[in-house]
Amino acid sequence: MGLSDIRKRMVKACDDADRAPEDVELIAVSKVQPEDRVRAVLEEGQRVFGENKVQEAQTRWPPFQQEFEGISLHLVGPLQSNKTRQAMEFFDAIHSVDRPKLANTLARLAQEIGHCPELFVQVNTGEEEQKAGVMPGDADAFIAECRSLDLPIRGLMCIPPVEETPSLHFSLLAKIAERNGLAGLSMGMSGDFEEAISFGATHVRVGSAIFGERVYE
Repeated sequence: MGLSDIRKRMVKACDDADRAPEDVELIAVSKVQPEDRVRAVLEEGQRVFGENKVQEAQTRWPPFQQEFEGISLHLVGPLQSNKTRQAMEFFDAIHSVDRPKLANTLARLAQEIGHCPELFVQVNTGEEEQKAGVMPGDADAFIAECRSLDLPIRGLMCIPPVEETPSLHFSLLAKIAERNGLAGLSMGMSGDFEEAISFGATHVRVGSAIFGERVYE
């Protein structure tokens, strides 16, 4: 395992799905990973990274941004409304837009700040009570609401239930995106990114398969 292995597997998955490898973005999910592992992946040329928490990212990345050019940061974890301004000023993309209050806050701050990151609506495809995301049945209306606020919705994101076949959830997300005219599909992680690519993923979020198992202090 490692970055080069994941890249090779992505290319093969794209070939198998008759897709161009450059149409799938690899997001290296660096949350709670030690600095030396992140540096090693940066030195291998990876520039797109995912973080779960605003504060952790703000602590980790400024020194790396001074040292390495072209870093793009994606927030892939839940976003609290009181951290919205910090997230919008720090991240290039936010993958967890999941409720009207957050959408309205994003729209207000976008007007105030003058810019907005790329946004993905998180869909709770498994309808799990403990998981963030808009329910599939509410997704169309929420996407329309976000668009009415002039938010730059790039696509959709999901995290399938661990005990279920991910392909069912990838297929559902792709159908919701298609009927809403959205091109972006943020889906697939270390264990299932190849399957996600076969269902049209444009962004795959891979952590442990690149960095190794996460280190919690």
